[in-house]
Amino acid sequence: MGRRAAGEDPRKRDQILEGAKRVFMKAGFDAATMNDITREAQVSKGTIYVYFNNKEDLFAALIERERSRLVASMRQALAGDGPVEESLSRFGTALATHVLSPGSIYAMRTVIGVIERMPKLATRFFTTGPESVRSVIETYLASRTASGQLAIDDVPLAAVQFMELSTAGLYKPRLFGNIDKEVPKEDIDRTVSSAVRVFLAAYGSASPAP
Repeated sequence: MGRRAAGEDPRKRDQILEGAKRVFMKAGFDAATMNDITREAQVSKGTIYVYFNNKEDLFAALIERERSRLVASMRQALAGDGPVEESLSRFGTALATHVLSPGSIYAMRTVIGVIERMPKLATRFFTTGPESVRSVIETYLASRTASGQLAIDDVPLAAVQFMELSTAGLYKPRLFGNIDKEVPKEDIDRTVSSAVRVFLAAYGSASPAP
């Protein structure tokens, strides 16, 4: 394999992103500088600017990378033809664990803090396109409704409802600092278990598919 063109080495790109992530988490977005990121990522300033224009571009790339990883894990959680209850439980647990993690909470707080001066970043963060968690759960719910396992009239609404139920009572307190440490696994499990029961009570089919 020949040498990659400048800016096309995925390992170098990830090296820079990991360095940027550590700097952002330690110093905060506004205080972080490209010099800080250069030192942390152990690359030259010339190299970092081959891949990214500025720290806003870096932060946006971090969001895109984490979102892609999350979407892939959500698809995995819903893969297969197992019972709906088990699939929803896996999805809800994976979703809650991710969005309540320190990295996700930091990213959300950062986006909220810069939303007025960087509206495009917020748009990318909250995308609901085909490569989004919401799209993944919508596709799953539509499939199970078509097979008669669920009875849902408004799939997009039901998808949002389940996502909200999976972090009910945990996400906002964590985001705004009322919960100032990682949420225990047993709290996530209890919340997701309740979310699944409530969701199926509303949308479970009275006539399971044969």
